[in-house]
Amino acid sequence: MTGTGDKVMSMAEAIGRFVTDGCTLVIEGFTHLICFAAAHEIIRQGRRDLTLCRLTPDLVYDQMIAAGCARKVVFSWAGNPGAGPLYAFRRAVERGIPHPLEIEEYSHYGMVARFAAGAARLPFYPLRDYQGSDLARVNPRIRDVTCPFTGERLAAVPPLNPDVAIIHVQRADRLGNAHVWGLLGVQKEAAFASDKVIIVAEEIVDEAAIRADPNRTLIPGLIVDAVVLEPFGCHPSYAQGYYDRDNGFYVQWRDISTDTASLDTWLQEWVHGVASRAEYAEKLGDRLQALRAREHLSPPVNYGY
Repeated sequence: MTGTGDKVMSMAEAIGRFVTDGCTLVIEGFTHLICFAAAHEIIRQGRRDLTLCRLTPDLVYDQMIAAGCARKVVFSWAGNPGAGPLYAFRRAVERGIPHPLEIEEYSHYGMVARFAAGAARLPFYPLRDYQGSDLARVNPRIRDVTCPFTGERLAAVPPLNPDVAIIHVQRADRLGNAHVWGLLGVQKEAAFASDKVIIVAEEIVDEAAIRADPNRTLIPGLIVDAVVLEPFGCHPSYAQGYYDRDNGFYVQWRDISTDTASLDTWLQEWVHGVASRAEYAEKLGDRLQALRAREHLSPPVNYGY
């Protein structure tokens, strides 16, 4: 489907078409632009045996693990930022609840290197990250390589090429050209490394709006397979310039996720109990509206010549 045509579709259609049982999936975004809406649709559609890749599998993957979607997690740090551990993740690893979970752990830069190698179609990526670390001892995919120029021994990690990348952005056109601003993570590398790319946008704009600010185009439409319009698609994460992080929810998740009964009740009410992100947002009501961002514009840039 990648090309020059209109790629806009619903979240249900995009997940149904591109995310299949057993596939390797990455939902990227660093502190903001984490697409919970896509994760919830994957849960609703009952996907199973997924390999979930992400630098920080925080609440978004904790929810998917609790729902029984995951077989394996490839990651570099796991936790509930500022609030504690991921209890569903921990239960799956330690007790096999709801299913046994395989883990493959790297440093942050090790994961960045894997995506970068995948994007460039390189056979490996060298780095110094693992000197003095036990990660190489417990992860057999971290190997040694000798530099052909200096003879130095370096660590090496293999490329990571997910089947599907889901990238949330502030705005995109109907062709998939996507603008991102604020904190950046490894979205670009993950998108270029993946076979299929789903762009989820807070708003869809004319192509002229994208072309008017070309340096802000993080993901080009030529690698995009689907564009989904999903306002508030990141809650409880945030989207710079659209709405703030729901810090209270991250604290609440610590209590919600401590036992399977309360977590299952939450999933039934807030994921299975709503048909879409629009219903989810309506159900949140005033709580979500209170998170709306105030206007704070940057100075204009002159692209004239």
